[in-house]
Amino acid sequence: MIFKIYTLFPEFFSSPLKSGLMGKAVESGILEFRVIDIREYSEDRFRRCDDYPYGGGSGMVMMPQPLFSALEANEESTGTVLYTSPSGRTFDRDFSRELSGKGEISIICGHYEGVDQRVIERFVTHEVSIGDYVLSGGEYAALVIADAVARLVPGFMGNSQSLVEESFEGDLLEYPQYTRPAEYMGLKVPDLLLQGDHAKITLWRNEKRIEKTRAVRPDLYKKYLTRIILGE
Repeated sequence: MIFKIYTLFPEFFSSPLKSGLMGKAVESGILEFRVIDIREYSEDRFRRCDDYPYGGGSGMVMMPQPLFSALEANEESTGTVLYTSPSGRTFDRDFSRELSGKGEISIICGHYEGVDQRVIERFVTHEVSIGDYVLSGGEYAALVIADAVARLVPGFMGNSQSLVEESFEGDLLEYPQYTRPAEYMGLKVPDLLLQGDHAKITLWRNEKRIEKTRAVRPDLYKKYLTRIILGE
């Protein structure tokens, strides 16, 4: 799978794309990242990529010319182009699954007050937000999106079973996890997990998932109940 990331700060991605599972997937050829420096396409003598917004207001806006040139040089007309924006569609598990089926994804990292609307109208297929908060740059959001999608690409995870039992599967959060020792600082692992009865352990884990989701994410719990009632 190929990720193309358009950014004003290509150095931001140097370490993350070489670390952990992401780095291994790049080395093995499962993933390919092309980090594209938007400034290289600026026709301004100082490689400037931002200007004041028409109509007044605070902040700066990313100019159309550098992005148009960069995208026209690197994109196919039928590609999937994401733009990281607080006003975009909320990025979630379903969307990450949808994107994991693509052979190639491009991500434009927003900055300042955003990008010129004409860039969005011409190139962007999805505006994407990773949550109801504002970041200092779209690079952080781009890494979140890339990591969430990459985990669903065959071969990325060493143990594919991890994808089945993790948070949000079935609209429930993950159950509590324990490891050795069985007692630490007076705190004990639940006896049931030490007895080897896998049927009971499975039931206990599911109960804990429901319990935690109901307490922490009532919105997600409501989705779970609706799905159960409808028999989905």
